[in-house]
Amino acid sequence: MYEIFLDTHSYLRYFVLIMLIVVIVKSLMGWTGNKPYTRVDDRLGLYLVIFTHLQLIAGIVLYVISPNVQFGDQTMKESTLRYWTVEHALMMIIAIVPITAARSTSRRMQDDTAKQKRLVIFNVIALVIIVGSLFMSGRGVLGSGM
Repeated sequence: MYEIFLDTHSYLRYFVLIMLIVVIVKSLMGWTGNKPYTRVDDRLGLYLVIFTHLQLIAGIVLYVISPNVQFGDQTMKESTLRYWTVEHALMMIIAIVPITAARSTSRRMQDDTAKQKRLVIFNVIALVIIVGSLFMSGRGVLGSGM
């Protein structure tokens, strides 16, 4: 079961990163080009949130069953255990907040340019947190699973 969730979590990462980049680029073009916020923009944001939350669910299950997540005397002293037990989980949860907030708050906004701007700013923040966390693992952004 661990391997199934590890593979799911690892592959979902690519969907999240691709969707995040697509939403950022599309929103940036809409913001700088004063283009209307379309149904396509809305759907891309929805798919990003869906993939992100699926990734969160897989991550939570993986967190519970992973041999790399341990609570003991050595957890904070050993960098790998600390990373998987505390740092990765915390940073990824923090990254999900601006992704979710970008979609939910921009949907209520009336001005299309303001929507696009909000999506760019919030999603860039999330991307920086995600990429930073993945680099902290020492495996890089496209590295193998936990």
